[in-house]
Amino acid sequence: MIHRIFSSLSTFKELEFHSGLNILIAQKEAGATDKQTRNRAGKTSLIEIIHFLCGATADKDSIFRSETLCNESFGMTFDLGGETITATRSSKTMSKLHVEEGASFLNGKTQCSNTEWTTLLGEKMFGLHNLSGNEGRSPTFRLLFPYFVRRQNSGAFATPEQQATKQQTGDVQTTLLYLLDLDWQIASEWQKVRDREKTLKELKKAAGSGAFGSLIGKASELRTQVTVAEAKLKDMQAQLAKFHVLPQYAELEAEADQLTYQISKLANANVADDAAIRDLEAAMCSEAPPPLDALESIYAEAGISLPGLAIRRYDEVRAFHESVIRNRRDYLGGELEAARQRVAKREQEKQTLDQRRAVVMNLLKSHGALEQFSMLQTETARKTAEVEALRQRFAAAEQLEGTKNELDIERISLVLRLRRDFDEQKDRLDEAILAFEATSKRLYESAGSINLEESSNGPKFHFPMQGARSKGIKNMQIFCFDMMLMRLCAKRGIGPGFLVHDSHLFDGVDGRQVVSALKAGAETAEELGFQYIVTMNEDDAFKETTDGFNVRQHILPVVLTDAKEDGGLFGCRF
Repeated sequence: MIHRIFSSLSTFKELEFHSGLNILIAQKEAGATDKQTRNRAGKTSLIEIIHFLCGATADKDSIFRSETLCNESFGMTFDLGGETITATRSSKTMSKLHVEEGASFLNGKTQCSNTEWTTLLGEKMFGLHNLSGNEGRSPTFRLLFPYFVRRQNSGAFATPEQQATKQQTGDVQTTLLYLLDLDWQIASEWQKVRDREKTLKELKKAAGSGAFGSLIGKASELRTQVTVAEAKLKDMQAQLAKFHVLPQYAELEAEADQLTYQISKLANANVADDAAIRDLEAAMCSEAPPPLDALESIYAEAGISLPGLAIRRYDEVRAFHESVIRNRRDYLGGELEAARQRVAKREQEKQTLDQRRAVVMNLLKSHGALEQFSMLQTETARKTAEVEALRQRFAAAEQLEGTKNELDIERISLVLRLRRDFDEQKDRLDEAILAFEATSKRLYESAGSINLEESSNGPKFHFPMQGARSKGIKNMQIFCFDMMLMRLCAKRGIGPGFLVHDSHLFDGVDGRQVVSALKAGAETAEELGFQYIVTMNEDDAFKETTDGFNVRQHILPVVLTDAKEDGGLFGCRF
């Protein structure tokens, strides 16, 4: 449980909590105007402080980066791992937390990084250190904790199964299966399938764009090409293995190889420049402005007469374009001449090298088969590269064409695994269903329920309840869901030991259900031994009364208000 929350900010209203139900009230002072609401009293800020002290990141819009709080620290005394500890975190050095001396599991340390802190919280609150390694999504502290302290700023009051509107499907499924004590690794495997499907979709999109698809080809055609090419390569390698060269010609062979390499290098360079010359010549021929009568003809065919003013503007554009064309032709001409000079120079070098190679080859030709050996060696190397390229294309084509079927099979297999897990863990599922329904019955005559469906995209959560489209009833579904989680976690001995609900949970909820929810929360907390903290507006808390339940007994001594400058949680406005 949380014992107190404090701050170095001198005006901050320190909060002390007790076991069971704690209600932090924001009241509207007598004589306050309609413009003086409770919206800035600090109810939601309390939620942010708890998250801040439990390792949440503070982005640029966070209140902890505001000018008023940027040099302040906040602290919380709470129970963790069977001990009562005090942790403080400064807005100035957010990456580190200070922990009061005495916590045995810190081995004498009083300071740790935020990463180490969340790892420690995950270990002590949820037993995450016992999880086996997994390449997919695994439950983490920062994914689990927000279910127990929902944040309005993250959209946590939209649906029961999500603690944030941007929470990904895989994270929802993995964390909830873990909290329900089901096989969360099935959900993790589902996320791997989604990731692979995303990659496959991108590959197919690239293949469909044209060049990539033609580069890979079809698997059926490539299979034949690979088989034929591998057979030819095997024959060539066998011939090469049997070939013998006389050792006394080693120097001449080396020189011949070097000459051949140099000539080949020059030839390759000339091929590139020849292609550039053709492109430059084509570009020079194509650099011409479109004729005016062609434009007029297009307008005429479209049934649109071209105004005289537009014609004059086109003439101006054409004159400008002709100027650009002249400049570009000059540039292209220079590039063309430079390319031709390079080609001519290389041809001279090739001729010189070729003459020397002819002398060397004539010496060797009369005594051995160096030429044949060199040709066979070169051809074998070329064939090896060709076969490897075909193999890679074949593998890529098979992946594109076959992975979709494999992933479909994996999805079916995961559905069967999930169904089998649901059957094997029927008692745990029944416990969750009955816990949800029992809380719902305390709020409404027609009880709601929780359904877990095995779908091809993983487990889906449904919460059928009469009038479920109502904002208030949707919020009470969240209340029932959270109470269910507290009951299951209490039985397993995991969780933070407290549940915190912001006043936003009670938006649109009928007064009778608000009081019924507070009573149910108080009694459930007392039964299971956890702490239930609620922030709410005074008039919401006292709209209705319930026999045998006195809301005032659970209200904290500190009362917030936005009617005056120092009435809020921080004791100042910023």
